[in-house]
Amino acid sequence: MRYNVKNIENIIYKHLPEETGYQKLVIEAMNYSFRAGGKRLRPMLMKLCYDMFASEQNTDIIGPFMAAIEMIHTYSLIHDDLPALDNDMLRRGQPTCHAKYGEDIAILAGDGLLNFAFATASKAFLACPGSVDIEKAFVSLTTRPGIHGMIGGQVLDVIMSGKSLDDDQINFININKTAALIVCAMEIGALLGGVDEKTCENIGKIATCIGLAFQVQDDILDIIGDEAKLGKPVKSDEKNEKYNYATVHGLEAAKTYVKTMSEEANKYLDELQVYDEEARSDLKELINSLINREF
Repeated sequence: MRYNVKNIENIIYKHLPEETGYQKLVIEAMNYSFRAGGKRLRPMLMKLCYDMFASEQNTDIIGPFMAAIEMIHTYSLIHDDLPALDNDMLRRGQPTCHAKYGEDIAILAGDGLLNFAFATASKAFLACPGSVDIEKAFVSLTTRPGIHGMIGGQVLDVIMSGKSLDDDQINFININKTAALIVCAMEIGALLGGVDEKTCENIGKIATCIGLAFQVQDDILDIIGDEAKLGKPVKSDEKNEKYNYATVHGLEAAKTYVKTMSEEANKYLDELQVYDEEARSDLKELINSLINREF
């Protein structure tokens, strides 16, 4: 497989802000959280989709968007970990942002990453002025993480803490809180690769299946996972009185659901016409690796 964490980080780290000036502390907190590790799943999925469809590679276009999607993901984790939400002290095996820098700087670091994500992605406009594909990608970046996407899912997740959820509510949370950012990543990669509207819709279906499988596997690991491998506390949902697919339907049903969603993603992927078959093969390998992941 051509794609690994190091390859992705070589691209996205180039876009981090320099730690200087009176605002140095908040930039340090931003970079600390961004560099804390992780699977780099979203920028990796974006690059895979871009490579599947792009006949010519241009890192000056795809690179800023890869960094931007990871900045948005990192900001969401910083805010998720805050005392007002999940109140977690460990993330990716290290102290969370507020545990290290204080709640005030952590809030500002999250705000800073979100803002800097859009500033970073906008560099692509300079690399290719007048590109409609870049315009569409930027719309996706500014929309899917918001109130009709990731934040919308987080809102229902927060207000339903301690209350039982039905399947419609669980699905809404998973599609928005988790899958929306994965859809965003893959959609942007495909758009920058020059796909048509129909292909973009099919990429959205694949991404939604991946997002749903990923979240339910997360739910499973929160119950039976190894904290040392996960790099974060287990039983966090139990602590915060949150229901999810695994707690409502049981572990075996949850494992079956993850497998079914992953198979659906592969089925849709097989139906696509792509430029780079190796990239499609690598995407399938990545999807399959998510089924039995332990972190």
